[in-house]
Amino acid sequence: MNLGHARQRHVLAALLFELNRPVSIDQLIDRVWGERAPRRVTTTLHSYVSRLRPIIGGLGLTIVRRAGGYVCEADPEIVDVHRFRRLVEDARAANGPQRTADLLLEALATWQGDALDGADTTWFNQLREILGRELLSAELALSEVMLELGREAEILAMLRSLTQAQPFDERVAGRLMLTLHRQGRTVEALDHYQDIRSRLDGELGLEPGAPLQRLHQQILSDDSALANAEPEAAARTRAPTTPTVVPRQLPAQPRGFTGRNEQLALLSEVLGSPDEPGGTAVVCAIGGIGGIGKTWLALRWAHEHHNAFPDGQLYVNLRGFDPGGEPVPAHTAVRGFLEALGTDVMAVPAEPDAQAALYRSLTADKRLLIVLDNARDTAQVAPLLPGSPTCTVVVTSRSRLAGLTTAHGARPVALDVLTDIEARHLLTSHLGADRTAAEPEAVATLLEHCAGLPLALSILAARATLSPDVPLAELAGELHETHTRLDALDSGDLTADLRTVFASSYHVLEPDAAQLFRLLGRAPGPDISLPAAAGLTALPVPRVRVLLRRLQAAHLVQEHAPGRYRMHDLTRLYAAERARAEPAIDSGDALLRLVDFYLHTAHAAASHLDPHRDRIPMAPARPGAMPEEPADLGAALAWFTVEHPVLLDAVDTAVGADHDRRAWLLAHALETYFDYRGHCHDWAASQHTALDAARRLADRSWQAGAHRSLGSVYTQMGRLDVGHIHFRHALDLYIRLGDQVNQAHTHRGLGWVCDRQGSRRDALAHNEQALALYRQAGHRAGQAKALNNTGWLHIMLGDYRPALDHCAQAVDVNQQIGDRHAEAGAWDSLGYAHHHLANYSDAITCYERALALDRGFGDQYGETEILRHLGDTRLAAGDTEAAGIAWRNALEIAEEIDHPAIEELHSKLDSLTRPSPGPREERRGT
Repeated sequence: MNLGHARQRHVLAALLFELNRPVSIDQLIDRVWGERAPRRVTTTLHSYVSRLRPIIGGLGLTIVRRAGGYVCEADPEIVDVHRFRRLVEDARAANGPQRTADLLLEALATWQGDALDGADTTWFNQLREILGRELLSAELALSEVMLELGREAEILAMLRSLTQAQPFDERVAGRLMLTLHRQGRTVEALDHYQDIRSRLDGELGLEPGAPLQRLHQQILSDDSALANAEPEAAARTRAPTTPTVVPRQLPAQPRGFTGRNEQLALLSEVLGSPDEPGGTAVVCAIGGIGGIGKTWLALRWAHEHHNAFPDGQLYVNLRGFDPGGEPVPAHTAVRGFLEALGTDVMAVPAEPDAQAALYRSLTADKRLLIVLDNARDTAQVAPLLPGSPTCTVVVTSRSRLAGLTTAHGARPVALDVLTDIEARHLLTSHLGADRTAAEPEAVATLLEHCAGLPLALSILAARATLSPDVPLAELAGELHETHTRLDALDSGDLTADLRTVFASSYHVLEPDAAQLFRLLGRAPGPDISLPAAAGLTALPVPRVRVLLRRLQAAHLVQEHAPGRYRMHDLTRLYAAERARAEPAIDSGDALLRLVDFYLHTAHAAASHLDPHRDRIPMAPARPGAMPEEPADLGAALAWFTVEHPVLLDAVDTAVGADHDRRAWLLAHALETYFDYRGHCHDWAASQHTALDAARRLADRSWQAGAHRSLGSVYTQMGRLDVGHIHFRHALDLYIRLGDQVNQAHTHRGLGWVCDRQGSRRDALAHNEQALALYRQAGHRAGQAKALNNTGWLHIMLGDYRPALDHCAQAVDVNQQIGDRHAEAGAWDSLGYAHHHLANYSDAITCYERALALDRGFGDQYGETEILRHLGDTRLAAGDTEAAGIAWRNALEIAEEIDHPAIEELHSKLDSLTRPSPGPREERRGT
């Protein structure tokens, strides 16, 4: 079944996951579009829902509008994800292993492929991770019960597949080893142990955990206990009688806690509900940068669920990143736990290993919650982990604790900044509604510059509370200047000073990682790719990947998309501050390398978008920049799309580094992409920067080039007078330079403006002048464009036969020189001429050829125009349904790029029963 455009499918997916519950408009937009929501996105969302309703009606699904948003109503049993979850829950409650196995097999059969394939927003990515964990949990549960039933042969293929997907998961490895051993394939089982041991050592520097090592020894000795036991059960020992002391060590519940509903729900899902503490996953690691609220989240969840742990709650602050002292040694924490559990001081063994063993014995079979706060690394945490699955452990750390995940099955919970609503609520809870309402602009500034970091918000709130007579505007003023912003967030307390919090993570970095951290603080754009980071550092990609992993492990950077890394705004400020304070390398040289990486990669990518564009010579990239070479048009478009915001900042970075030539060249390389995607405002801004740079360079040719580009973008935006002025400036400069080809380009631009202004005869004269100049210069690509424009203007003047001749010549020349994109425009013009001669069948053929060519270039602006024309011709030919399809497709693209024809297309679709309006008398510029 065709559910339409990808984002339309994602709207349905977002509603299905909240089946029978309302999802607000804002939530849907955030989940489906994330940070890439276009203008008029609400209109687009409504149109998607309208299209989905008739499509899904036959499936037993209904989408209705409620006060809280949209609701998708249906029986949960017809939605795979809800059926899967229900079957897994039934399996957990089932009586007997056979019934459990049957239910789990039925649950796993609901999986038809990768979950949410193609959806790439923060919400969908997090949901995909959650579903992946649920699937792994179900598969592990199935393997356990099948081993219990002696049905090893049925799960061997699944375990091999799981091993490939989870190469560091020791639970999977143990089940595969036991399965192979029971089938008489002991050598393979032992080989698999050596494989995972080598992987853990080679990539993580770890040894297999104690359970897997014990299983390995049991297989080596052919222990009879393995014949009918699951590996963990075979290794389990009975604990001694425990003392009767019930520890209650949790610190007070955090005041002012707000939001984090999704993370609280995830913790409950991973760690178990109040009725079933622990569940199948007993360890959870909450990670994030300093000041993100890890401890608050852990304590809030712990207090909400303390009744689920009748045997008590243990807590220790391990001080892994304490600015005032060293981390707490693991044996010290273990000894404290032993005393909390009622162990006589004189009975505590002297050796740390013996202490840890006693600790595991005392916690065995108890329903305990253990909170290990602010851990430095896995080595500090491992001795504090109980051996019993009845216990639940929550760990917080600024490090990622990969070893805890791989060796002990910990479930990671990554903590990000607060949402805008959560941040505002936190600030209001501290300052009061009256005070925040009295200074809305100051509050907006505070929220903007704290960027959702709870510690930053709390520091400012504390300062404001201690000085109730000081206006919030005064605090906001301190945050406006980037170089003093961290000073404004200095509370005077080492444990609550943001700069000190960051420093405690920074100072444990190895020198190369610290250097990369400093350089990233100076890099342009909201994020950076792995190859760009290599260009920034002049280090090989594999080495930079390792360093980024170490920064990510310290939560100083986040890999928010595969191969792309970003920093919190305040972390970036601290990194830039360290770069100024520790100029161990020339950061200016590093920035120029990075600009050269973007500049040369952008020019290589632009050559795929417009292979016939006039080339401008460039100096080689600086040594170490290592620019990329996109393989084809698709790769070039993908690169531009991902790097779009970074490239805009890179233009400004080049100007700030006093390298105007780079700034102009980079802006020039972006033109075609901005044109294709309809990013007119970015196009105009970058060209104004380029014009200023060309003036400082006193380069008249480059000044003219910027004027001509500005003429194009302002004409496309409908600001025709401004566009005309820029084209005139460009023409005057090119005439003085004697540059025939660029004079011709500019005459074509002036023709476009005159056409849009209704001065068709003037437009025709400009294009005829351009054609003559192109012929004198032997510039065939320009000739083709001028022929097409001349044909178009003949159409506008009602001279359809000459129009056919000129447009056909344009098609022919473009085919000869291989300019497929310009050929698409010529076919579109030819179709338009046939339409006016009532040759509707020929017109439709021309438009379909134009579409096939244009889509190959990703030119969404041009595709919208062709679809508009195709819809007009379909309607004129009497095919109302086909006209509607063409216009709806045009509208879908138009709304994504904010095309000026959006309202016209809505009007066309609303009036399909009325006579078709006359053809829109305008043409996209070329």
